Amino acid sequence: MILIAAAPVAAAPDGVHPDDPLESPFLPTVLQLVLPEGARVRFDDRVKVTFPAIAENQRQFPVQVDARDVPGARRIIVFADLNPIQKAVDFTPAAAAPFIALRIKLDQRTPVRAAVEVADGSWLLSGGWIDAAGGGCSAPPVSRVKGDWAQHLLALKGRLWDRPDGLRLAISVRHPMDTGLVDNIPSYWLETLTVSAGGQVVGRLELQASVAEDPAIMLLPRPAGAGPITVKARDSGGMEVTSQVARQSAIPAVAGQ
Repeated sequence: MILIAAAPVAAAPDGVHPDDPLESPFLPTVLQLVLPEGARVRFDDRVKVTFPAIAENQRQFPVQVDARDVPGARRIIVFADLNPIQKAVDFTPAAAAPFIALRIKLDQRTPVRAAVEVADGSWLLSGGWIDAAGGGCSAPPVSRVKGDWAQHLLALKGRLWDRPDGLRLAISVRHPMDTGLVDNIPSYWLETLTVSAGGQVVGRLELQASVAEDPAIMLLPRPAGAGPITVKARDSGGMEVTSQVARQSAIPAVAGQ
C-alpha cells in the first residue's frame, strides 16, 4: 500500500503529483475531472478492482469494485483514465455494501480504476491496466444499428435473491447510452438510479454515457425488513421508470414520463 494521505489532486506549486503505481501520465488531470476539488488521495489495495485480463468486447467490459474491507467506505467512483468520458458511475451506498459490478465502454488501452471515499473525506484509489481494441465510446450502440431502441426504451428488470454473504440485487435497464461521439447521434444516457426499501434509500447511482449500452448493475443491499426493493431510473431526456423488485423475482416495469 502506497500512502499519500495528504496529497491533493491538484498539482502542488512544484508540480509534484501523487505517485501512480500504474504510471499513467494522465492521472493528475483525470483526478481533477472525476473527484471533488481539493480531494486528498492515496493508493490502497484494500479497494479491489477486478476485471477480465482481455477486453473481448470493448463495448461491454465488466468491472467489479469491492470496498468491503475499507472501514467507513461511503462512495465509489469508477473511471477509465484514457476514455473520452472518463467517469462511468458515482455510487453512494447509503444502506448497501460498498460493492458494485457493472459494464463500461473502453475506447483504447487504459487504466481502469475505482476511487473510494472514506469517513475523513479522503479517497482511496486502486485499479489496473487493460488492453482494448478501441472504439467502445465512438461506435453506435447495437440498438441504434438495429433500429429497435425506442421500442424498449427504459424497460427495467430486476432480481433480488439471498446469498451466503447477504442479498444481491441485479438491475438491467434498456437504454442506448449514446456518448455523443458518433456522427448525427447526440448524447443521451441513463443519468440516475435510486434504490430504496421501505422509504429508506439503499443506494444512489449517477451514471455517465461511458457505461455500457443497456446498463446491467449488481449491488449488495442491506435494507431493513424483507419487503420489496424499489428501483427508480431517470435518463438525460427526463424520462423516468419505477419498478418494485421482490426476492427471487424478475418483473417488468411500467415506464412513464
